[in-house]
Amino acid sequence: MSTPHDPHDLGLAADLDTLIRQTANRRRAMRWLLAGGAAGSGLVACGGGGGSAGTIGFNSSENTSLGTSSTTTSSGTCSVIPEETAGPYPGDGSNTSGGSIANALALSGIVRSDIRSSIAGASGTASGVPLTVNLQLVNTNASCGTLEGYAVYLWHCDAQGRYSMYSSGVTGENWLRCVQASDASGIVTFSTIVPGCYSGRWPHIHFEVYRSTTTATSWSNKLKTSQLALPEAVCDAVYADTSAYPSSAANRAQLSLATDNIFSDGYSTQLAVVTGSVSAGYVAALQVGISV
Repeated sequence: MSTPHDPHDLGLAADLDTLIRQTANRRRAMRWLLAGGAAGSGLVACGGGGGSAGTIGFNSSENTSLGTSSTTTSSGTCSVIPEETAGPYPGDGSNTSGGSIANALALSGIVRSDIRSSIAGASGTASGVPLTVNLQLVNTNASCGTLEGYAVYLWHCDAQGRYSMYSSGVTGENWLRCVQASDASGIVTFSTIVPGCYSGRWPHIHFEVYRSTTTATSWSNKLKTSQLALPEAVCDAVYADTSAYPSSAANRAQLSLATDNIFSDGYSTQLAVVTGSVSAGYVAALQVGISV
């Protein structure tokens, strides 16, 4: 979504977008959004095929073009996010790569917010369209109260559809993986890139929820595993650059959320609300309800 270009009067939407992009203020901005400050600001989520859109925040509004409606809100009504597979490339200690246990959770420096570069001796950096991911953890057993001090382990593929630690050419990298602890508003924030679309899967981001960063050391301690789906319009805008995302457009054209093997049974609580543009980068927000 483009923002105004008049440098003297960019409007509230542009001011807030700038605030979100500043690392020091990002969480404060998202808490303001959650409190309802964005109402009427014009910030919207990109829906599939240019359909209806909702106000930016942690709750997906009805999206008639995709035929879905989220039941999560910040006012005491929320739903448990579905349990999903971690897939074959979790890097959480549950499987191996190259004959060794693949566990990014054991890496020094894994607790971080900017996940574009590798750590712990690896030096690569994943390139792509910038994406800020904001997840808010809420307790469905306590009137959707926010969960402070919990941890989220998040990972996804790069622009070419490769997973660090596993895929050919990037087995020595550990980019696009990290752990973050939730703040007093239950929010975790990650600076990353828009993931590519590989054959057979809708563009998505994996995550696991843990009781704390102390317990986020092995998959055996996780409370929930799920996936975030990206809106169709955002994906198609990003994948138009075939030099940066070489096979994503063709792969995405073969898929829909309704036919994806993970999201086909429903995705209303997993479809992120996204604002931004290819040139400025995107911000995605999703409320994650868990039962604790």
